[in-house]
Amino acid sequence: MKYNPEEQIRKTNMLILAMDSATMGCSVALWRDGDIIARQSRAMARGQSEALVPMIDQVLLGAQTSALDLDLIAVTRGPGAFTGLRIGLATARAMALAATVPCLGLVTTEVVARNVDPRQIGNQLLIALDTKRADFYVQKFSPDRQPLDQAQALTPHQLVAYAGTGPLVVAGDATASALKILTDAEAADASPLPDAARLAQLAAERWQPGQRLDPPEPLYLRPADAKIPAHGGRLRP
Repeated sequence: MKYNPEEQIRKTNMLILAMDSATMGCSVALWRDGDIIARQSRAMARGQSEALVPMIDQVLLGAQTSALDLDLIAVTRGPGAFTGLRIGLATARAMALAATVPCLGLVTTEVVARNVDPRQIGNQLLIALDTKRADFYVQKFSPDRQPLDQAQALTPHQLVAYAGTGPLVVAGDATASALKILTDAEAADASPLPDAARLAQLAAERWQPGQRLDPPEPLYLRPADAKIPAHGGRLRP
């Protein structure tokens, strides 16, 4: 590919807003020229629907900018909590539509993998996320934190077979539960939750200025716990 200095300038001057509400936290970050210039992050089991938009407002205000100045909006698209994913995706897509900027969705496990220092990984990295059930959301990564397969939901028995043999480092908010099953693995010294700052950096690598994107869709690895009642919740006549 021929080097275009003007294109390089446009990419380094990108302004990216990243947001995550997919798991047990809520975070927002603003990326410009390779640096995070403003961020908000909070651990929370619930309440992302009330917290996310005010956090976005605080980040934009702190950087003295607005959504109209953005080049890209990035959001985690799953796996994760059903409600949290819907909140994040709906907010990101609405902002992108209003500001007429692209919206990029990235896999939650890939964002968590970015928390891990490659020097810790050794042979393989396993990201394990809490599903609030008896299974795990998992994905394997190479020592340079590149995905080796697709994110999937596995039972404890399936996880043992999936992990295989050999050195394995585990990260994510289900690390403690996974290590009870994977006795030969070790925990990574890394934040267990998706970080919007990592998401923004990953988005900057994946997206090129001018690239058209379809609105991101949620990555659900299994059906939601809640189900629509029969007859729309109405009593039969």
